[in-house]
Amino acid sequence: MKILIAYATTDGQTRKIARFVADRIADQGHGVELLAAADSADLDLGRFDGAILAGSLHAGGFQKTLLAFARDHARALDARPTLFLAVSLSAAGTDAEDWAGLRACLAKFEADAGWHPRETLHVAGAFRFTEYDFFRAWAMRRIAEKKGETVDPHADKEYTDWAALSQATDAWLARIWG
Repeated sequence: MKILIAYATTDGQTRKIARFVADRIADQGHGVELLAAADSADLDLGRFDGAILAGSLHAGGFQKTLLAFARDHARALDARPTLFLAVSLSAAGTDAEDWAGLRACLAKFEADAGWHPRETLHVAGAFRFTEYDFFRAWAMRRIAEKKGETVDPHADKEYTDWAALSQATDAWLARIWG
């Protein structure tokens, strides 16, 4: 079996997550192609038995390149098992309002793309202060403060639960291909 993992990343955490999932799938003996969504010109999805798309949520939306990829390949994606990895800091918490916002952003992405993944997994992201400019770092510190989080503005803070991501990846593969 061969799986495509197409991703878009803003600060690098989604790429790290996509690479982790690719390694997990490859370790189970499956073929994997990891591809930045922006580099998908002339991609033949017919070569793949399944697809995973991964993108991160920023300012109420996922990356435009991921949206374009999903829109351009919606029919081919619908013809195979798919998983959408929706990466966000909100997924690290339990705030009902944040989760309602995540669901609304996902619904908008699906409507705009004309594609509805068979399964979606919300994955907690990271604060990547080493990647931020001054203004973004300031905004991210404010977001953390509002949520009662203590962060060091000179260090990254990762919320991704790698063990849970491993289990979810394994479970998806088992449901699809037993």
